[in-house]
Amino acid sequence: MLYGALFGNLEAWNISLLAGLVFTAVLYACLIKHFGKLRDYSKQILLFFLALGLFYVVVGTPLSTISHFSFSLHMMQMSILYFIIPPLLLLGIPYRLYQQAWKNTVLKRFSKLNFSPKLSLFIFSLLFLLYHLPVTLNILAQNTYSHNIYLLLLFVLAFFMWLPIASPNPKQRFSRWHMKRYTFLSGVVIMPACMLFIVNAFIDGMNNPFASQLTAQLCVPPQTGSVNILLPYPFNTEYDQIAAGILMLGVHKFGLKLSFRLGNEERWS
Repeated sequence: MLYGALFGNLEAWNISLLAGLVFTAVLYACLIKHFGKLRDYSKQILLFFLALGLFYVVVGTPLSTISHFSFSLHMMQMSILYFIIPPLLLLGIPYRLYQQAWKNTVLKRFSKLNFSPKLSLFIFSLLFLLYHLPVTLNILAQNTYSHNIYLLLLFVLAFFMWLPIASPNPKQRFSRWHMKRYTFLSGVVIMPACMLFIVNAFIDGMNNPFASQLTAQLCVPPQTGSVNILLPYPFNTEYDQIAAGILMLGVHKFGLKLSFRLGNEERWS
């Protein structure tokens, strides 16, 4: 019943975001066509459109709401958002298009704010860890605006930290040897956030403030077992938290391997 209410509710679908992504896709296709034939950039077009599609699924659909009811589903959403989508978008931008874009005066000024990839990686990892601490979750759950700003900051940092592997500009990428060292470093600094769920599962339980907030908004009676009417056992148990940590490790590793492989292939343009 609640699934039907979510998926059948037009407000649960972010139509404004969909319109913005469609506009981005059309603009991207027009720019690609301006610089050459579409088939010359078929692989990059596929990656870019795939990233846009994934972004809408994890952010703009009712699945985004449902993901907050479970640690494992939430970490799957976060992992795709930060470890899969940014490198796909970067790898989907042809070098010629990238060169022309940075001739724009506004983007030239923005380039002065560019963080080093390693600094971005460390800041992202720290903020990502803090985000999943109970005290931070409880604070952000009370203020949607602050929560969205926090997630946006993580998303921007994610692009900077993926540049050495997936930048449209080959000169910004590390050498193959340095890239391997960077991917190892990335795995190490992301590890604490993953281990937080696994360790917590063996020590104590972690309340999910976002799930509590959503069930209240959906008018779920407390005697129904809260989120368990949507996601039954083993969701929101210690097993769910262990799965969350393992999922994040797995998706991060997959994102690194995929980006490393694609980033070392011969340029498509």
